[in-house]
Amino acid sequence: MLHKKIEFAVRSLLAVAAVMVVGQLGHTEPADSPADQRVFEIRTYTTEPGKLDDLLARFRDHTTALFEKHGIENISYWTPADEPRSADTLIYIVAHPSRDEAKKNWESFVNDPAWHKARDESEASGKIVSKVESVYVNPTDFSPLK
Repeated sequence: MLHKKIEFAVRSLLAVAAVMVVGQLGHTEPADSPADQRVFEIRTYTTEPGKLDDLLARFRDHTTALFEKHGIENISYWTPADEPRSADTLIYIVAHPSRDEAKKNWESFVNDPAWHKARDESEASGKIVSKVESVYVNPTDFSPLK
């Protein structure tokens, strides 16, 4: 039970920090047109035991550049400061021009042969990621990010 409370507290703090970082970008799109507004995506990856460094290397060396190539804007990347999640978790935020563009961006990315090559090479000694969570978020009307 204590583990779940700590995990909830860490996730809440990371979400607040993410919103603060995103708010610093000063984007000024109106928040009242969800279909065509810029959308942010908070993604959390949980790795297989001992594989966080492999995942970080793959993002550092390949994934972030491939995201940009496919219209996925890198906002920021974090690893939890406290155990137990600090050993197996990557949390990041990316942005897309709209939800429709997000779908197109991800389709383009997952079909890129360069992504397949990077993924396959990084997983030559075994699977890296055990779980992926994705949440699309829009700024509120009182957010510094409009």
